[in-house]
Amino acid sequence: MSSAIEQLAANVNFSTFKKAEDLKKRIWFTLAVLVVYRLGAYIPLPGINPLIIQEFVRSNAGGILGILDMFSGGSIGRMTIFALNIMPYISSSIIVQLMTSISPQLEALKKEGEVGRRKLNQYTRYGTVLLAVVQSYGIAAGLEKIQGATGMAVLDPGFIFRLSTVVTLTGGTLFIMWLGEQITSRGIGNGISLIIYAGIVANLPHAVFSTFELGRQGALSAVLILGILAMVAAVIGYVVFMERAQRKILIQYPKRQVAVNMPAVAQTTHLPLKLNSAGVIPPIFASSLLLLPATITGFAGSTGSPDSIMGYIGTIFAHGHPVYMACFASLIIFFAFFYTALMFNPNETAENLRKAGNYIPGVRPGKATADYLDYVLTRLTVVGALYLASICLIPELILSRVSLPFYFGGTTILIVVSVTMETITQIQSHLLAHQYEGLIKKAKAKGKM
Repeated sequence: MSSAIEQLAANVNFSTFKKAEDLKKRIWFTLAVLVVYRLGAYIPLPGINPLIIQEFVRSNAGGILGILDMFSGGSIGRMTIFALNIMPYISSSIIVQLMTSISPQLEALKKEGEVGRRKLNQYTRYGTVLLAVVQSYGIAAGLEKIQGATGMAVLDPGFIFRLSTVVTLTGGTLFIMWLGEQITSRGIGNGISLIIYAGIVANLPHAVFSTFELGRQGALSAVLILGILAMVAAVIGYVVFMERAQRKILIQYPKRQVAVNMPAVAQTTHLPLKLNSAGVIPPIFASSLLLLPATITGFAGSTGSPDSIMGYIGTIFAHGHPVYMACFASLIIFFAFFYTALMFNPNETAENLRKAGNYIPGVRPGKATADYLDYVLTRLTVVGALYLASICLIPELILSRVSLPFYFGGTTILIVVSVTMETITQIQSHLLAHQYEGLIKKAKAKGKM
């Protein structure tokens, strides 16, 4: 027997969507904001030679510049005003979350509800400005040292160029942050996630075209291309299955007297714990850390000399090397546990249940409940961490043996699928809310008759 919510969801169709005016406005607003974001990804920084920048980024595509260029939607390769993208904001958010578990003052703000959340968001914005200024100055100083076959990347290096670059890149990051907040409040889905999603998806057509172009030139066989497409479909199905997996812990409410002549009834609900509570953070952090050695050796110019120390480090941390794969898996597992522990506090959840008078059947309130939640969450995180490691290593093994665009990596697929599922879930929630409003209006109209 299906529940009422499942029956209501089954009735959601295209006609329901046509009547949901608020949802359509939110979707159009989100699309308009993403178009503005993509237009800004083609406005170059003043005072640079874009051709030399593109040449430099292509020569270092295997380093951290490659992954940053992927998340920025090609803005780094073109060195546009959105080159920093949203990464300073993400880094600042993670730092603030880390500080809430260290600083008693910030932890108290976290518990104050909406007021505390606004103050933490303000601290995150301040941190974003600071990180963006530091990173943009580093980019400006680095650009002045880049030299291509036709000359220097910067037309007129000096203080004025560095100042204009810092102001432009910092302003671009703050503008993207504002766009993301506007999508979250007035659009559909999580704004920051959708901005990263838009940057990745914008480069997918080029990646697909490059793959088929390699097939046309004979570098890739038709069988291999079909195998890659089958692999991508299988990985997407695997991600969808694992991202929807969760453990529902039964929560018992105190007995309530529904009516005078009826006995007290105990209501129940569920506390859902996702198999992957850390999301896409562990693969992103692990990729960034492991790509640093390759980037440093690339800048040092010692990649091709394996006899030197830098050359040896660059060799063992290359894609597909056993050392690289082992470190990649280890870092993903570590960050999965670390970020899950940061996001979910069993002691705080147990205390909230105790204050509300709720309990888990068969488990004593208080410390016993916290220990039980920690026990369940630890075992879920083990499976979730292994899932994240596998989803990132499988494409990594293939990419190390065939020449494919970077955008077919496991991290990319994980971000695209996760954000798509989250956005679709929010659209369904809006449609269900619209149907509920329609039912309430019909009930009121019948009551007046």
